[in-house]
Amino acid sequence: MKKIKLISSLLVMLLLFVVLTGYTNNDQKGNSTINVTYTLKQGKKIVATKKTTLKKNDKVVTGLKKNWKVKEVKGFITSIDGMKENQKKGIYWTYTINGKKVNKLANQQTLKNKDKVQFTLDKAE
Repeated sequence: MKKIKLISSLLVMLLLFVVLTGYTNNDQKGNSTINVTYTLKQGKKIVATKKTTLKKNDKVVTGLKKNWKVKEVKGFITSIDGMKENQKKGIYWTYTINGKKVNKLANQQTLKNKDKVQFTLDKAE
């Protein structure tokens, strides 16, 4: 009788360990992705907005390319979905994250969960 109780107790403990370990691994996997919102503007007009899921520490350009056709030269975005910069007129693509200007190229800047990235095609200031 004691052996049956001991074996039953060990099986319950083993089952609990397996279940709890499984939940821990799922939580860690959940933390490896982030949600980011991208907005495209042409001047003051919003052209498109898309929400996307990326890997933690992905670069700004990764989500941009996941959602639109993008051309870049040496890290500078020159065209998004056919909307091109015009160097002669001083019109370029710039971007902000959470409303703040960023001084890194889109292929260098990492993202965090719930970031809001806005690309604007307009005259450079």
